[in-house]
Amino acid sequence: MAETHVPHADLAYHFVPEVTRAILMGFAHNRRVYIYGPHGSGKSSHIEQAAARLNWPCIRINLDGHVTRADLIGRDMVVLRDGKQVTEFVPGILVWALERPVALIFDEYDAGRPDVMFVIQRLLEAQGKLTLLDQNRVITPHPAFRLFATANTAGQGDSSGLYAGTQALNQAQMDRWHVVTELGYLPAEQELVILQARLPQLLPAQAKAMVTLAGLCRQAFVQGDLSSLASLRTLVSWGENLLLLQDAAESFRLAFYNRCDDPERALVAELFQRCFAQELAPNPHAYSTSRAY
Repeated sequence: MAETHVPHADLAYHFVPEVTRAILMGFAHNRRVYIYGPHGSGKSSHIEQAAARLNWPCIRINLDGHVTRADLIGRDMVVLRDGKQVTEFVPGILVWALERPVALIFDEYDAGRPDVMFVIQRLLEAQGKLTLLDQNRVITPHPAFRLFATANTAGQGDSSGLYAGTQALNQAQMDRWHVVTELGYLPAEQELVILQARLPQLLPAQAKAMVTLAGLCRQAFVQGDLSSLASLRTLVSWGENLLLLQDAAESFRLAFYNRCDDPERALVAELFQRCFAQELAPNPHAYSTSRAY
């Protein structure tokens, strides 16, 4: 295998058993696995860390609106051969991966363009072959090729308003995914273990208060009082800021508070005060839409 594409193993990584079992089904039995859940819950990293333990090369593609069919399949390009310019077909990343022992992850799967999604659809069958019409060629996937996808929604579209750009997916395509599993945020006890393993310099009391605050923010989101979610990724960013600044309030402001809407900041400040027994004073230099001129 091409070891250059094997992800680096994070020895402090925490695996969720149900999700890990689904991922291992994909690797061991060539099942197509679709993982969805809120941002920062560790969907892609779960697959990468499983690949790292299996010594399996892994490539991630973000299906944003700029990824085209030609990016995946390939295109005719002018290249230099023996000092001469010639036109030849240059394979795209999908064709490249299909012919190698690679686990391919499509991130932000529910944001892909329709023409791109239909290219992928044929591959969702276990022995799915790719036909290159321009080349009169049919590609049979490498026996060790694996396909995964991650998304913020289950393919039904986003009703929360959190994930702009996502869309409802073709149900004929969703039906082709062999394994669909959800990964949410971890319980507070497990998040605390991960945070302390990732940033052992944090004081235990600080780490516990941070995790508690993240949980309160998520409860406020569920109740409709907050429109932003504090993910595990947010906690790690906050902890890294804290180690640099040695200021819990300012590091929290930079990691989460500043991206909350103005009307919600009073609630977030109250939750911060409840967890840290410290006032989170408003930034006097911040622009406010409610300020009168």
